[in-house]
Order: sequence, then structure tokens, then C-alpha cells
Amino acid sequence: MTADLLRILSLWRGQAGWLIAGIVTSCAAVLAGLALLGLAGRGVAEGVTQSAIFAGGAVALIWLRPVIVLRPILRYLERLVTHAATFRALADTRIWFFRRLAARLPAGLGMRRAGDLLGRQVSDIDALDRVYLGAVVPGAAGATAVLAIALLLGAIDPLLAALVAVPLALALLLPPLLAPGAAAAGQRVAEQQGALRAAVVDPLTGIEDTLAAGAEARAADRVAREGAALSAAQRGLARRGAWGGAAGALLTQAAMLGALAYGLAMGQAGVAAAVLGLFLALAAAEALGMMPRAGAALAAAAAAARRLFEAADQAPPVAEPEAPAALPKGHAIRIRDLHFGWAPDRPPVFNGLDLDVPEGARIALLGPSGIGKSTLTSLLLKLAAPQSGSMTLGGVDIATLAADAVRGRIACLTQDARLFDDSIEANLRLARPEAQEVALWQALDRAGIGEVVRGLPEGLATRCGEAGARFSGGQARRLVLARALLSEAPVLILDEPAAGLDPETERAFLETLGEATAGRTVILIVHRLIGVERPTRILRLVAGRAMPAMG
Repeated sequence: MTADLLRILSLWRGQAGWLIAGIVTSCAAVLAGLALLGLAGRGVAEGVTQSAIFAGGAVALIWLRPVIVLRPILRYLERLVTHAATFRALADTRIWFFRRLAARLPAGLGMRRAGDLLGRQVSDIDALDRVYLGAVVPGAAGATAVLAIALLLGAIDPLLAALVAVPLALALLLPPLLAPGAAAAGQRVAEQQGALRAAVVDPLTGIEDTLAAGAEARAADRVAREGAALSAAQRGLARRGAWGGAAGALLTQAAMLGALAYGLAMGQAGVAAAVLGLFLALAAAEALGMMPRAGAALAAAAAAARRLFEAADQAPPVAEPEAPAALPKGHAIRIRDLHFGWAPDRPPVFNGLDLDVPEGARIALLGPSGIGKSTLTSLLLKLAAPQSGSMTLGGVDIATLAADAVRGRIACLTQDARLFDDSIEANLRLARPEAQEVALWQALDRAGIGEVVRGLPEGLATRCGEAGARFSGGQARRLVLARALLSEAPVLILDEPAAGLDPETERAFLETLGEATAGRTVILIVHRLIGVERPTRILRLVAGRAMPAMG
């Protein structure tokens, strides 16, 4: 648990200035609270007795006015700065986690549950605010309060300081003492939150299939079961937090009783000091109020951190070279004796594949589903690595090149290419963020969709809807084609680019595709040719090898 929390704090190094400023303002607010009640206690003590150590009670009451004004200001600044620091730190964590997932899931989610990953990206990261707001800040403020009380009362009588400060110091130790016991409960809560999100998101993602199969009742039952399990786990964690809160309340009350006991033991001479100790203990009770529950908060945050790191620390499917080779000038592709299989217990996809794609060639690669056409795309884009054999780009082994460099030379338009729920412009700029608007229109015109976009009231600002729902299938395919054309990559892999289109739309789209990709190297991966593709060479994948197509 400790290692996970320390790693989270290390991820927040970039926001160290804000985090430290939040701690400083919190400590200042606590000291202002101590000063407020300390001055009040001194004034009361002066009224009770004229003890020499409390001479100047009237002066103390005068100082109350500025402190009364200063304290709410500091409390406001504390909330402002600590929450700003937390939001910035969590934003950095989300970006880090997304980048780690992107590097480890380049081919998509695969068998992973989208709802669970969504929960890790959102709720588990949100839970990390307890590390700072629920433990670090209250801990620093509480330690400041205890130290200040020990110094103030120690100057009067070390015995009084011990009676008041020791119980308060024990309250500071509650979080690390309670956190290990709460860790298992926190882990159950985090796991059940992921399970519940998966139970909700999965059937909604495929809602048409869910409704068509009459499975909504079963989906609702699953949601109810996971919700009940989450509630049970949360109750377990809440009980531990409640025990911590009760223990903390007892310790702060023990500090007050210690001050009163000191006054009773010392008689008239100790009344004034006891009054001050009592007021300072009251002030510390507010400062330490959040600490007892910090143990449960730390446990929940540690469980969330562990789930994040479980996903983020998976080995990437293709390791990046330690010293990437320089990107070659050419972009001819050469594959020799390639062997690849997705798993040892499954038949190999390629068994000695040889393939040459010269610069400017238009290769049509045919074969039925499952023969390895899309697997070849994954290998060329470094989404997977072969078990043996070689693949070169411009004469340089692809394994020695950085993945970003390879994907800058090889672009891909797949049958599952997605339009995101954003503007047309934003969807296009995924391929080339710095592209000028004129380049966007050129890509749209080359894809045969420019006039349609010009006719839209909002033009490039038109939102595409989720998965491109705003457009017909043919229009959506042309928009993703425009995005691929906007890329400056000299090699285009077109993996079943017209899948799902009706015959007339498919023919029109492939005709446009042939014209739009002129001048680039093209690898067209399809089940069949319909006569408008005009490839320079036709190959067929058979038993893991590329053979010239017959007839």
C-alpha cells in the first residue's frame, strides 16, 4: 500500500508548487485557529486569575480582532489552493494513465472490459484526491497544531504540554495504524466499483443486441447484484472509518480532560494554564477532525492506485528499441520468412511469409476472414511483433524503428475506422493536427465528401455524433478516408475499407479511393475485387503465405 501511495505522489511532481502551497496555507489556517482560541483562552484566563504568566489579557483581546478577520481568509485560501492543486494533480494522472494505456492497448481493448477501464480512468483516479485532501493536508496541519501546542504549553509547564499534546499526537498516528486493516476493504470497494461499471456499460454499449435478445431483465439483475455487492463493501469500509472517527474523538477529548485534570491537580495556581490548554485542545480538535478517517481514505486511495498500476504496468505488446534507428528516406516494404502466431496454443497465422511492396506499388491482398490479412496490418504498424523473420521499411528493420516513426510512414484505414463524437475538423486533425484549413478541404474533396460538408450549416464545425451517427455509412467512410488522406504517410494500408456498404456505394467509394490515393504506395486488403480497384499486383494469402492470385 505504501509503495502505491508513494508512487502516486511521485506522479504529482509537476504540481509540487501547488501542492506545497496548499499545505502551507492549510498550516497557516490551523495556526490562525490556534491563535484565535489561544488569545480567547488567554483573555478568559486573565478574567479568572491575575496570574503573572497571563499578564496582558486585555492586549490578547485586542489581537483577537485581526485574527478573527484573518482566519476565514486563510480558510478560504486553503480550500481554493488545495483543491486547485488536487485538480491539477488528478489531471496529470489521467493524462499519464491514458498514455500508458495507449502504449499498451494499441490494437484496442481486446478482451478487456470497457466499463472497468472507464472506472479506472475516472473514479479510481478521482479517489486519489483522498491522498492529498484526506491525508497529506490534514496530516501536515494536524502535526503543525500539535507541535505549536506542545511548544506553547511546554513554555508554561512540560507536564501540561504532555497531558494535552500526547493524546493529540496519538490521534495523528491513527491513519497509518488503521490504514493496513482498511486496505482489504478498500480493495473490495475498488473492485466492486469496476464490476458495477462493467455491468452497466457493457449492455448499454450493445443496447440493440441486448433488447433484441430480450436480455434487459438479466442485465438489470446483474446491475442489481453488483450494486448490492458494492454497497456491502462500502459499508465495511465505512465501519472502519467510523471506528477511526470514534477513536479520534476519544483522544481529543482525552486532551481536554488532561487540561482539566492539570487544573484540578494544581489548584488555583494551575487554573489559568488549564484554561489555555483547554482552549488549545478545542482548537486542535477542529484541526484533527479529519485525521481519524484518513486511514480509511488512504486505504481506498491505495486500492484505487493499485488498480491503476495493474492496468498501466502491463508490458506493451511491442517493446520500443532502446536506441531507435534513424528513419530511412525510402519506404519500400520487404518481408522475409515471417512467422507469427497470436498465442502458443493457437495455429500460426504466418508460416514463412514473403512479401515485397515497392514504392508506388498498389498491392491487392485477398483472402477469407481469419487468414491473416488484418494481422499483417498489425505487424506493419508495430501493434504486434513477429516471432521470427524480418520486416524492413526503406531497407531498415522495422523492429529497430520507433513505433511513432513507423506510423508516420504507414497510415491505415480499417473497416472499423471510427468517427468520434466531435467536430468534422477535430476528427480530421487526428491525422495531422497542424494542418491548415485548406488542407482539410483538399482531403475532403479528394475523398468525395467536400460538397456535402460545405452544404452543412456548421461546415467543418458539424459534430459527427457517436461513431459518426450524424452521417450515412458511405459518408462516414468518406470522412475517415479524408482523415487518412490528410496524413502525409507515403504508405496507405486499406483494410476492408468498404466493408458494410451496399454494392452501389461500395463501387463508388472504391472508385474514389483509387483516384484519391494516386501517387502513394497502397496495400489493399479485401475479401474480393469488384473490378474498379486497378491494383498493380494481386496476391492471395494461403496457409500463411502470399501467393499470386490465379484468374
